Amino acid sequence: MPRASLHDLFLEDLRDLYSAETQLVKALPKMAKAADARELRAAFEEHLAVTRGQVERLDRLFDGLGEKAKGKKSVEMAGLIERAREAIARDAHPAVRDAALIGAGQRVEHHEMAGYEAARTYARLLGYDDAADELQEALDEEAEADVRLTELAQTVILIEAEEPDEDGPARKKAGRKKAAARR
Repeated sequence: MPRASLHDLFLEDLRDLYSAETQLVKALPKMAKAADARELRAAFEEHLAVTRGQVERLDRLFDGLGEKAKGKKSVEMAGLIERAREAIARDAHPAVRDAALIGAGQRVEHHEMAGYEAARTYARLLGYDDAADELQEALDEEAEADVRLTELAQTVILIEAEEPDEDGPARKKAGRKKAAARR
């Protein structure tokens, strides 16, 4: 049996990314619909458009390599999407559910970033410079989405998710002051 080459590994990673992105195209509308915060819903909807573009980009890469995009299902992405489904089904305050959706979304972004980074590196080593540039563009898009989710978590969602007692916002303010004092 012949050994797999770096080219074979590159194609395997591209197929995994293709599967991951096509699964995400189906999951993101559900995540957007489940989001309570308008800003989070918009972030998921915007990333859906980016993800569709990434699927098209991967299609072009496969065409350029004379290969088919189809391959085995990305089990890692399937697991991450299951985590998002659990966040959607969570019986919790809407802001807590949004926080869970952000966490699920960030896990997805980190998985995709790792995949794009590896594929980009293989492309460079193989001398596929145009493909490497395309993969770097996708990696940059995933990093931007991760930053946006982090910003939403820090500025909108997690502040809302704190549980106020009968004193309401005063407890939130006091809790933030205590946390700041510990830093």
